[in-house]
Amino acid sequence: MFFDYTEKTQNLIDKLQAFVDANILPVDREVHAWNADPANRWKPWPGLEPLKERAKSAGLWNLFLPEEYGEYSPGLTNLEYAPLAEIMGRNMWSAEVFNCSAPDTGNMEVFAKFGTAAQKKEWLLPLLAGKIRSAYLMTEPDHACSDATNVRTEIRSDGNDYVINGKKWWISGVMDPRCKVLLLMGQTNPENPRHTQQSTVIIPRDAPDVKVIRAQTVFGDVHSPGGHCEVHLKDVRIPKENIILGEGRGFEIAQGRLGPGRIHHCMRSIGSAQRALELMCQRVTERTTFGRMLSDRSSIRMEIAKSYCDIEQARLLTLKAADAIDRHGARNAKDLIGAIKIVAPQMAQTVADRAIQIFGGMGVWQKSSPHSVLSALQMVPTNCTHPSSASSRSLNTQNPVPVGITSLKLDCYDCEYGIAALPPRRASVLQGPDPNGISQGLPTSTTAAAAARSGRTVAIVCTAMERCSNRLCET
Repeated sequence: MFFDYTEKTQNLIDKLQAFVDANILPVDREVHAWNADPANRWKPWPGLEPLKERAKSAGLWNLFLPEEYGEYSPGLTNLEYAPLAEIMGRNMWSAEVFNCSAPDTGNMEVFAKFGTAAQKKEWLLPLLAGKIRSAYLMTEPDHACSDATNVRTEIRSDGNDYVINGKKWWISGVMDPRCKVLLLMGQTNPENPRHTQQSTVIIPRDAPDVKVIRAQTVFGDVHSPGGHCEVHLKDVRIPKENIILGEGRGFEIAQGRLGPGRIHHCMRSIGSAQRALELMCQRVTERTTFGRMLSDRSSIRMEIAKSYCDIEQARLLTLKAADAIDRHGARNAKDLIGAIKIVAPQMAQTVADRAIQIFGGMGVWQKSSPHSVLSALQMVPTNCTHPSSASSRSLNTQNPVPVGITSLKLDCYDCEYGIAALPPRRASVLQGPDPNGISQGLPTSTTAAAAARSGRTVAIVCTAMERCSNRLCET
């Protein structure tokens, strides 16, 4: 492959970088502050739509669609788009400004590549115009779905309809009020060979019996306005024309969707890591410890040098994968696609950790400039467990402290199941002595921690059940 960008690509890089510098970086803190404010939960930042119109007018729109998509594509290859995705990755939210954010990018590729004319008219065109958003339902709480052949959500034929039953979770974007369509991967033909059991269907977001059970947090962040949610489907009925490509083609569709998407995700992670590196370089020239600049310390210089090397290696490997997809197709590039899926997230997390160490306390302070970059990088590879595996109703530790609490009744005990905003979470002891007064007026999480230190099993009873719409605690 050639290591120099074409003139067309370089012009787009310059144009995109200028747009980001002029329009996105100046409002970065404002956007993060808006999204972090509970009063704005599930509401897009008001300045987003004007920015999108500006990007569209500048010709920086739908850049992700490869040239083989014809009329829908701006004519770029995966290799040409890769450095643009890196620039967008420098800010966690900026890809949406250019209509290049997940999960919409993958869903648009599915509609463009596999959809019928009617499906494209109803869903693809509004997505391409940035008028609506979408979600992709694959991962399940009860089955390991990193291998898509393990999906078990039932799609049952019933006359002219399909009836869908199952549970999905970590569904990104479903809380966004602009989300109007869901693509779901489920099982239509369990008797078929392993790779032809699944199908992909279209579900309108407002379909009856599509229930959002809870918003899931990633390291304490719900990622408003889109969120990541657990979604249950109970006898959801859709017409058979809502299937994409036909029964048993779901795995094929998923693999076609994921190939270019890996390039997008990896290059955005590289962009975030590059920004973290630049912040590190700035920090060490401003910070003095024990009479010496951080930049003069050999251990600091070594960490920065290693970060530079790691980023360059991940970037080159990802560009090689993009070039292989363009030349030979995603199927024949699967080994390189798999490699970047491993290398890029690990690199990004390693660089983020180094940056946190160099920034010290500022690296983990939510109001600091580098925090949004570093926290996003720390969340790249995540390991999750279903909440039912960890008790939210009882606590027990092996480090007894004679506090004397035997039972607590809590007002919505840090409930992750709640979607709507609830009153301030406060606790009061209704049973048992509280000689140290630890629970009076304290946030629930603090009270629970103190209760745990008592070394006793503590009953946690929710007093907000009547106003909680989800009631998942009962199960």
